[in-house]
Formats: sequence, C-alpha cells, structure tokens
Amino acid sequence: MTLLLFALAPLHAAEIANLSNGFSIRHERHEDLGAVTRLYTSAGTSSYIDVPTSAVASYEPVPPEPAKLDPARPVDLNQVIREVSRRSRLDADFIASVIRAESGGNANAVSPKGARGLMQLMPGTADQLGVKNSFDVAQNVDGGVRYLMQLLQQFNYDVAKALAAYNAGPQRVTQYKGVPPYRETRAYVARIIRDYNRKKLAEMKQAQLATTRSSAAAGRN
Repeated sequence: MTLLLFALAPLHAAEIANLSNGFSIRHERHEDLGAVTRLYTSAGTSSYIDVPTSAVASYEPVPPEPAKLDPARPVDLNQVIREVSRRSRLDADFIASVIRAESGGNANAVSPKGARGLMQLMPGTADQLGVKNSFDVAQNVDGGVRYLMQLLQQFNYDVAKALAAYNAGPQRVTQYKGVPPYRETRAYVARIIRDYNRKKLAEMKQAQLATTRSSAAAGRN
C-alpha cells in the first residue's frame, strides 16, 4: 500500500474498510478506480491509501461516539439482568456470563466491527430487534437476550450452538453443523459455559453450607 497526497476532498461520513486479510482501515471516503480503491484517510490533509479493490471485503460506517451514562442516574445492571431474566425465563447468571464475555460489563463498549454496548449488538441486529439506543443498558440487555433466545430456539436449545451463533453468526453454525472451527468462537463458548458453571457451583456450595449451619443450630436447640 502506498501513502500519497492528493487534492483537497470534500467532507464525507467516515467509514471503515474491512480487508480480506483481517485488517480494517478507517477513512473519510473511498473512490473505486478499477483494480485499485483509494481510501481518503484525512479530509483535512488529503492523505489517501491505495489498496487492491479485490482486497476490500466490505465497508461499514464508523460507529458514533457512545453516549455517556448520566452519573446522576446510575443504572443497576444486576436489577436490569434480573428483570430481563424474569421476562425471558433465561437464567440471570447465564445472561451475566454472556455480558462478561461480550463487553466485560462496559455499557459504552464498541468493537472494531461496530458492535455496541453490553451485549455487543451490531447496528443491523439492533434495528431488527427494535433497539433504538444500544448504549442504553436496559435496551441493550433486553435486545441481546431476545436475540439469544431466538438462537436457542433455532438450535433446539443447544447452548453451545446458540452461543456460537451469537458470536460467529447462525449461518456458520448451520454450515458446520455445530460450533465452527474458529479459535475465537470456541474459546468464547467455553469461557461463558465455564463462567456460568463456576457461578452455579459456588451457589450450590453456599446452599449446602447454609443447610449445614441451619441443621447444626437446630441440633443445639
């Protein structure tokens, strides 16, 4: 790729070019010149990068800056998870494990591909789910869980397949008839299941301890 200088170009909405080698280039606008596509990286200095047109897999808009949460109105994420769990009948600990894997609990998270919020909803998915603001905690969790429920139903409540579809897309799970052979996806599925099982095991131990203490107290009376 060669960095060149060119005449001043008008301002356009910024976008991201996803290349077939896995890299992404943020730029202001692009121009298709046939075998070469010109990516204008700065409207102010007129810098651009020429890349082979065949190397550009797709374009997507640069996601807007996330809306900052109002510190005067703190959001109780655990309460949101409990409420969504009640409506969906999906275990609250499972929802929390997915959120931890997706965003680490950061409501303002934005991935390099433009996925947003706690459950990392892509803009198109958010639109289909009716999520108006992916940085709104309640909207994001509600939309992400509804999408996860759709995937669970699609794959006959096979948790591993549903999680793989959430990460890599349902078409990949269908294509490979199971969890796709992608290192990232397999690690993602394993991380969530391991985190969820650890929570449940801890809850069981606490319940057993409480029962033991209760029995001991009753024996002393």
